Amino acid sequence: MDILYADKRILVAIKPAGVLSTDEPGGMPSLLRAQLGDDRACVRTVHRLDAAVQGVMVFARSARAASLLSEQIRDRGFQKEYLAVVHGAPPEGGTLCDLLGRDRQQRMTYVADAPGKDVREAKLSYRVLQRREGFSLVSICLHTGRTHQIRVQFASRGWPLAGDRKYGTEDGFDAIALWSHRIAFTHPETGEVVEFSALPPHEGAWEMFEL
Repeated sequence: MDILYADKRILVAIKPAGVLSTDEPGGMPSLLRAQLGDDRACVRTVHRLDAAVQGVMVFARSARAASLLSEQIRDRGFQKEYLAVVHGAPPEGGTLCDLLGRDRQQRMTYVADAPGKDVREAKLSYRVLQRREGFSLVSICLHTGRTHQIRVQFASRGWPLAGDRKYGTEDGFDAIALWSHRIAFTHPETGEVVEFSALPPHEGAWEMFEL
């Protein structure tokens, strides 16, 4: 596991693809405890990434830290910035707003036409950084945290993420090009705003761009 930072209240690490964010065998907290050499260490998930998605995550190392970080997420004081490679050429930047529903049987998220049960507002803003060979590299700021939000909001407009077979198409890429690039929040003990970031590896769809 690639640990970017750790103190007695928080731990920041890179989540690999195929690893669950939640605390279960093989999940991030379990793997981090193993790396710390303490199976009883407090490592709590406070936000999630889809199993297929990689990038920067913060974990709480005490119940109090978990509560304070979760409160920031609820109050939208927790900043999340992603990088993604999408098919096509979205406008240079903008805000995407949708109503998203969830089909639990199919485990799919969809854009709903009207409010209803299990339908929630989803909002993000983005800007295009580079364009290459029919693809665009975009930076995305999430304002809400819905399941598969980024993937569905872009795919519904004809800009599916590279490598996303669930909401896109077979395009020759083995992994989905979505990366948690930057997080910023108030440290649960010091009260200072802290920021952590990392770039995706230069492979797959990312190879088309200068990161």
